[in-house]
Amino acid sequence: MQPLGTTEPLGTTEGPSTSEARLGPSSRVSSGLLSLVIAGLLWGTGGITGRALADSAHLSPIAVAAYRLGVGGALVVISLLATGQRPPRGAAAWRRILAVAVLAAVFQAAYFSAVAVGTVSVATLVAIGSSPVFVLLYESVRHRRLPQRRATMVVVLALIGLTMLVGVPAGGQSMPKELACAGLAAFSGLTFAAFTLLGRRPLVGVDERGVTGYGFGLGGLLLAPVAALSGGLGFTVSPENLGLLTLLAIAPTALAYTLFFRGLRTVAASTATVVALLEPLTGTLLSIALLGERLSPAGYAGALLLGGAIVISARTQTAPTSGGV
Repeated sequence: MQPLGTTEPLGTTEGPSTSEARLGPSSRVSSGLLSLVIAGLLWGTGGITGRALADSAHLSPIAVAAYRLGVGGALVVISLLATGQRPPRGAAAWRRILAVAVLAAVFQAAYFSAVAVGTVSVATLVAIGSSPVFVLLYESVRHRRLPQRRATMVVVLALIGLTMLVGVPAGGQSMPKELACAGLAAFSGLTFAAFTLLGRRPLVGVDERGVTGYGFGLGGLLLAPVAALSGGLGFTVSPENLGLLTLLAIAPTALAYTLFFRGLRTVAASTATVVALLEPLTGTLLSIALLGERLSPAGYAGALLLGGAIVISARTQTAPTSGGV
């Protein structure tokens, strides 16, 4: 894995780098899958780190998301500038960056709004679980054919596993709130699907680190006014709070999304969204290990089904995809 901050000159495409170009098609796909798997595992640390930061610094979830995007993006930009890279040039590059900024901000805002009016379990289930479905539907419409049976079975298996792992609360919410939560979460899942599909399109003038850095930095700025209105952005500056913020900005944000965009070079969007389900799986395992939480037998069965769906999806991706989606 190339260290964060070690970059090629801008002006290249988001296609394979020089070193990757020497690899055969199967090796490039394997490299892309590895990037996506690491990204999913890193995303799984975001929930527990973000929760710890919110509790320690007394920040709202949207404020945590704003700091996550803003600081994570800023760290990537600093690393790029420190290695001599100039900011992206050209209208096409900045349109991509702006699109990533808006999608990232909307995804975060919609998800946390769903949590605010509903429950974490329903918001997570609908938001993360709907993304592979939206991508599958898009690819089906784009290619004017029904979804492949194997891909559909993998998505269904993943959704069953995710439902069993996360769980759905039995009642306790009014119907309007449940519908609002599901609608906002589905919109969040649709945004992430669009985010993934956009990342599959090659572009001259900016690579995945530039997209992550400048796009997320701008996304954090877009979220800042919303966060200011929903509880404020101020917090006590302490070693603990700064350490948690730095960890959140680097591992599940700057590094994870850079690897995610890199993996999208050679891996289909439908596979990428299924592999992204490693996030709730990893988060659950970390909660068990670090917070002493416990899973029901159904939860353990769901974790196995979800893990199986991810493995099947990854093994299915044995050849390079043709063109962007």
